Amino acid sequence: MNNQRWLSVSFLAFFFTWGIFLPYWTGWLTIEKGLSVTQASVVMGAGMIVRSFSTFLLFPYLTKRMSLIRIMKWLSFISLVLTVIYIPSSSFIALLIITMVFSTFYPIILPTVESGASILMQTDRIHYGRSRSFGSIGYTVALLIVGAATAIWDERAILYLMILGLMATTLFSTRPAPVSLKKEPLKINSTKRGTEFKELISSKPFVIVLILAILLQGAHASYYNYGYIFLDDLNVNSFYIGIILNVAVLLEIVFFTQADRFLANVKVSTMFLIAGIGSTVRWILIFLFPFTSVFIASQLLHAVSFGVAHFAFIRFISDKLPSNLIPAAQGMYAAFAMSLSIAILTFIGGRLYDISPQLAFLGMISCTIPAIIIVLTTRKHFSY
Repeated sequence: MNNQRWLSVSFLAFFFTWGIFLPYWTGWLTIEKGLSVTQASVVMGAGMIVRSFSTFLLFPYLTKRMSLIRIMKWLSFISLVLTVIYIPSSSFIALLIITMVFSTFYPIILPTVESGASILMQTDRIHYGRSRSFGSIGYTVALLIVGAATAIWDERAILYLMILGLMATTLFSTRPAPVSLKKEPLKINSTKRGTEFKELISSKPFVIVLILAILLQGAHASYYNYGYIFLDDLNVNSFYIGIILNVAVLLEIVFFTQADRFLANVKVSTMFLIAGIGSTVRWILIFLFPFTSVFIASQLLHAVSFGVAHFAFIRFISDKLPSNLIPAAQGMYAAFAMSLSIAILTFIGGRLYDISPQLAFLGMISCTIPAIIIVLTTRKHFSY
């Protein structure tokens, strides 16, 4: 298996499970485990807070002591074991504790794969967008399978599909991997713990790019956690919910397959501006028109609100950072943009959802509008 194909399958395997956990877990907690929306928000929000610390502290720590491949193997296995523990658990406290422990390990698989992708972009000139599109394919397959399974067997199927997905990820992690990822990259150029973090935060362009990523990725909190419940409240059949959620991922797949070519000469700041505008329009549409048809139409903007912002960050660190700083940058991105910001906005979104479901989506523009302002006020002064 060549390096491009290995990376593609790695994305495919992880995002299949992510396509179960991210959109369905809150719904599974409320419908199958009997938690209220507020309780489920606390559980998921607490998990994301733990995730932010583990990706920021534990992930860089692990990269200093073992290769990316070994990290992937151990995290996949540990995540599988922890998922099985969900089966007998039913109380709020038990589910809270398990989710916090699970969130310590499982989400780190993503920055591990992303770091591998960034390194392979430098060493083997692989096409990031082409391999990342397989992650979107895995995500969309998961949505379809879960939608069909819950329509037939109810929400109990969500947990068992997650277990099967993690079993497949664990098995794949034992296969031969690229030689460049079997090394311990941070030990090559790093002599002191914390050096990478200090070097990164001393770079103003990187700090600005990270802040933009935090705002724009955090703005997806209500969509990730309440999209399934929102459609269920609109009396959409479980099978069709899976199809509707897939519209966003299908556009994401198309985007990532073409991103390397179409965005080759587009500045990172311009990409973030496009993402900010698209995200703002998306959440306002759902607020103004709380209908299934409009929600489906808003899904077309996912490639812009998520895809363009994500690609902009990956392009920046691949072009501007040396390989020894990439895992630390990925850890910060996963911790703050993909975890902490979403966790905070999940708490806020849960409160807003109790007031009015569509208000939870409108609240997300409190992040997208500041992102637009930051881009417009900094793009000329800083080179990014």
